[in-house]
Amino acid sequence: MVAFQPVITVLFRHIPNVCLQYDQELSLLRLEWVSLSDPRQLRPSAGLLLALLRELAVGQLLLDMNTLPNLPLADQLWLGDHWMPALVALPLERLILVISSSQIHNQLAIDGLYDLVKSDIRFEAQYFADTESALDWATDSSPRLAALAVEWAARYDGADGLLG
Repeated sequence: MVAFQPVITVLFRHIPNVCLQYDQELSLLRLEWVSLSDPRQLRPSAGLLLALLRELAVGQLLLDMNTLPNLPLADQLWLGDHWMPALVALPLERLILVISSSQIHNQLAIDGLYDLVKSDIRFEAQYFADTESALDWATDSSPRLAALAVEWAARYDGADGLLG
């Protein structure tokens, strides 16, 4: 009998405009908005992300908000009306948001979205200024972090800008 070896899977191009990394053993999905992506794709990409979260039954979602352009008011309203209620209905255990203190506009937008649904949140939510601290916390300093870091560092090594 062959022992089960958990696989670290990187899902590039599965959702337009984002880089994704999923670790099944940690039940962790990491997401980063691809710089210079079309901001009009935020809503379709956010909808696809919800479907992926359901499909994988993700326990931990790490959203790196540092590359996301400033959220326009229309997108903030859409996220508050449609996306956040669907997100809090998921069986997440942890939501990890990475956003630097220089991202004041999006920090305020995220705080407002959080306030809209905080009474319905059944998972732990934490903010971090940097991804390394967030991953260390989310994984309880897992030895898998080194492999995840190497894989993530190679995310733009493909000839067309993304691995696939």
